[in-house]
This record gives sequence, C-alpha cells and structure tokens, in this order.
Amino acid sequence: MPLTAQKSARLGIGIDFGTSNSAAAVFDGEQITLVKLAAPDSVMPSALYIDKAYQNSIGQHAINDYIEGNTGRKVELSLEVLGEARTGTGEVANPGGVPAESETATVYGQAFNDAGMPGRLFRGTKRLLGNRETDRTLVFDKAFRLVALVTPILVGIRQAIEKLIGAKIQHACLGHPVNFEGSDSGRNSIALQRLGESYGYAGIAEQSFCPEPTAAAISFLHNNPQSHDELVLTVDFGGGTLDFSVLRREGTSFEVQATHGIGLGGDRIDQTIFREIVFPLLGQGERWTRTVDGSRVDTLFPFEDYTELLINWPISYMLNQNKYTAAVMQRMAQPDPGAEKFRRLYDLIQQNYSYQVFEAIKDLKAELSVAESALLDIPEIDIEVVVERWEFELMISDLLFEFEQAITAVLNKAGCRADDIDLVIRTGGSSLIPAVKEILDNQFRGKVVEHDPFTSVAAGLAIADYYQYTTA
Repeated sequence: MPLTAQKSARLGIGIDFGTSNSAAAVFDGEQITLVKLAAPDSVMPSALYIDKAYQNSIGQHAINDYIEGNTGRKVELSLEVLGEARTGTGEVANPGGVPAESETATVYGQAFNDAGMPGRLFRGTKRLLGNRETDRTLVFDKAFRLVALVTPILVGIRQAIEKLIGAKIQHACLGHPVNFEGSDSGRNSIALQRLGESYGYAGIAEQSFCPEPTAAAISFLHNNPQSHDELVLTVDFGGGTLDFSVLRREGTSFEVQATHGIGLGGDRIDQTIFREIVFPLLGQGERWTRTVDGSRVDTLFPFEDYTELLINWPISYMLNQNKYTAAVMQRMAQPDPGAEKFRRLYDLIQQNYSYQVFEAIKDLKAELSVAESALLDIPEIDIEVVVERWEFELMISDLLFEFEQAITAVLNKAGCRADDIDLVIRTGGSSLIPAVKEILDNQFRGKVVEHDPFTSVAAGLAIADYYQYTTA
C-alpha cells in the first residue's frame, strides 16, 4: 500500500479505543491534529460509570464519580429472592380428610445484591469483547449488552471530534489489538463484530479497521519518508496488550509481513508491583492469634481472601463488608508491630483507596523510567518506600521473559531473524520502561527509535482513513 497518495476530499479520522486509555486524531493530508478527549489532555481513560438513575459519565469523570460514591461506604450484600418453594404437596392424606399442611420457604440466589451501590464503574470492558460466553452484564436490575457498555465512550469520542472539526462525522479508521483477550478460538471475529456494532450505535457507520501496531508504523513511516527498502518491526506495548507488526517498506509503499499479540500490558505490571511492594505493608505474611471455641489458635492471616479484590480497583469496594473488615479489625487490635499494617489495610478498605494506590504505582513507574530509584508515595495509607530500578526489574522479570518470547514469535511468523530487521519502532506507555528498551537495544542494536508512545496509533489510524488504506 502506498505511504502517500493523491489528496482526499475528506478528513482522515482515527480512533484508538484502548483497554486502559483512548485517543483520537484528525489528518487533513498535511497535518495531524490530536483531539482533546479530556481537555486539556488528548488521552482519556476508557471508563464508563452508570448511576442508579442510569445516567452515565465517561473518562476521568466516570472514575471520579465512582470514587466519590464509594469512599467510606459500607457494603451490605443481601440475598436475592428468586421465589417460593413448597415443602409439602398439599395432597389429601385420607379420604374425606383435609389437605396436608403445605409450608412454603423463600428461595434465595447468590448474595450479591448491594442495595446501597450508587453506581457501577466499567473499566477495561474491551477485554471482554472476545469472550463468546460474556454477552450481557447486570447493571442494577437491567441486563446490558457489552456493546451498550462500550457505546457511550465512543459517543463521547465522536462528539469531541465533531467539536474540533465543526462538522458531523460518519466515518473513521478504528484500531484494534492483533489478538483480543480470551480463550475462544474465534475471539477476534467476535470482538470485531461487537466493536463494529458499538461504533455503529455511536454514529460511525462507515468503518475500516487496522491493527494497532500497523497504525503506529504508518504514522512513523509517513512522518519519516525514505527512498530505500527496509524491514520494519513495530513494538506496541500498551496498558492491556503487547502487539507487534513486521512490514516491508519499498520506497513509497509498504506491505505487512506478519503480526502478533499477547495479553501482556502495563496493567499486569502495575498489579505485580502492588503484590510485591504493597501487600507486605498491608499484612500479607503476618500471623493472627485468636481464641476459637475456648482454644488459642495461631495461624497466618488469610490475606489471600483479599488479594484479587485489592488488585482490581473497580471492584475493590466489595471489601467493605463485615466478613472482610471484622477479621482486619480483630487483627489490628493486637498489640504488636503488625497491627499498623492492618490499620493501613482497614483504611484502604474503608476509604476505597485502591485507585489511589494504582495511581501512585504509575507515578513510580514513570519516575523509574528516568531515575535509578524512586519513591512510592501513598499518603492516604501512610506508605513511603524507596524502590531501586533493579528491584523493579527483578519484580517483573517473568513478564520481561514473556516479552522476549513474543519478539521471537513474531520474527518466526515473519520468517526472519533479528539481523534482518532494519528499523524497530517502539511505542506504547510500557515501552518507556528501561528494561524493555534494553531488551530491544540488545537484540536490535542501533536500530530502535521511540515514536509517540501514547498517540502514535491514533495518528496512524487517521492517516490510514485519509488514504483509505485497508490493513485489517
């Protein structure tokens, strides 16, 4: 496909709806303009909040509404009534007699009704699009299709684009990961079908799709024209997925040779830091002494009951139930050095501080990208820890090994070796991690360039839409 073509009669519009964040861009044939989705910022969290009146908010506003509604809120789950069941048949026991007594008992479902829940937050919904078994989710008493949970975010993006250009739009080039998450063999086709339906409901009727790493390559090659041929590897390491594209540039044209993608992104790195650094400061590994049925019992505190809710901040408010807080309160009442750790855990649960913890972790990662050490500062729960870069790299060593294996996989798919690659384009927020840079620099010495980590995909999609490339 050509990297340049004749002038188009329409603007090129690109939308990068991501797992963690979203971006959009417009291309007029000469200049790329990023859309201020979260003015004054171009990058917006891919989040949706729906309150009890079924009013919604998106982006950072959605996250703020969620935090405000759940800070300090006590969660009390009630049993869901499904109906009544008879414990007797009501039949006549003897001729001429009266019917036998027929008692009824209420039948309950799972204990998941949270009557005080002010609203539901949806973050990372893109991860579910490839799962055939997940089509609907209950929001209060209404079942919502997944596409209905994606559409409001896309509507907000479309409206921001229209505000920028001062006109209605119906077309765009839409980004997608090489492989959507999920175990279903047909997950990519299922996800693209759902994504296309969501964009349709959002008012984007004329759709073209492009893999995200290919879009990043398009924006770089367009901005850096060359007359010679070269084999280009793009590494797009974002918040949700790790994606690769190998393409051959031949003068002013290019052809995609191979793509590859795995479910490894910045979110998994953040969760690893939470587990490795923060969990021990919240009581993981501490012992718990108590009296049970008159006997003194000493065991490890059951911290594993808390871990999954802690590292998934959109649902961490569920920890503010008696079955979780009672044990924490008992443990923090014991007069020993471990009590302070459980006081932190209690404060985190009661005030719903998991989101603030993850924001501090992101700040730590950013600082470690430019410094050999950084401070993990979480004032809400009185945590200050200096982390050395080498400690961070040791924590994520298994993930870095996955990264190296994925590089080998895409080269094998393209039928080439590292020495055959002439240029490596590095993009995506997680590509800024020094250990990631080092792996690429070691394998492709002198060939790696950084390219707009957070907006390269949106720019490439706008260029692809302008020239009407078909790269899906």
